[in-house]
Amino acid sequence: MDLVFGTLMLRPYVFAFLGCFLVAGARDLGWRRTLVFTAWVWPLAWLAEFLSTRIGVPFGLYHYTGTTRGQELYLANVPLMDSLSFTFLAYASFCVARGAFNGRRVSVGSLAVSTGLLMMLLDVVIDPIAVRGDRWFLGRIFYYQEAGVYFGVPLSNFAGWALVGAAAISGYLWLIPDGRGNRPGAGMALYYAVLAFNLAVTAWIHEWVLLGLGLLLHVVTAAVLYAIRRRPAMRPGLESQKA
Repeated sequence: MDLVFGTLMLRPYVFAFLGCFLVAGARDLGWRRTLVFTAWVWPLAWLAEFLSTRIGVPFGLYHYTGTTRGQELYLANVPLMDSLSFTFLAYASFCVARGAFNGRRVSVGSLAVSTGLLMMLLDVVIDPIAVRGDRWFLGRIFYYQEAGVYFGVPLSNFAGWALVGAAAISGYLWLIPDGRGNRPGAGMALYYAVLAFNLAVTAWIHEWVLLGLGLLLHVVTAAVLYAIRRRPAMRPGLESQKA
């Protein structure tokens, strides 16, 4: 129980976002589907992290420092809060993808790929400040075996996020084919709350170039999503006029 309490106290922002996900998911998908979503995405994310710390797939090779052992819960060598975060990040990205399609019936593949890309775009902001965790309250909890080209993050990491995000939604909709929900608004707000939190941390640690790139990228992304949302749905062709 001490470790459970310590995890809550050490990472309150993670559990605040998690709570928002559970409430939004219950209103959008229903409790049963939300629990299935969590039960699928969380182990998937943990496995991806576990493999990445062993063989570098899918996120690239990195290692957890273990400096918070005894303060928060770990599953093997992976902090609980890290893999748990993927549940609300995947759900929020899923909601933004659904919101962009604006109720149009699109394929599972389109939703999955869109969700994966939106998750990856969040990570373009999240991971560079995570590797600088010693400069804010996250702490230095992990490091890459070899520093990558994007502010110390390897490009394979972003490819891995897109892949895991797509797999999360593909698997969920395979388990529950009617699990698309009908109220993505709160999840969309969660997506931008997570983004705002990470941009605020980026500004707090004075990483101005990273902040500018993150803002620019997501302004462009929002414009693209708005254009997709405004695009009219495909309509059946007009019937031939009678002679």
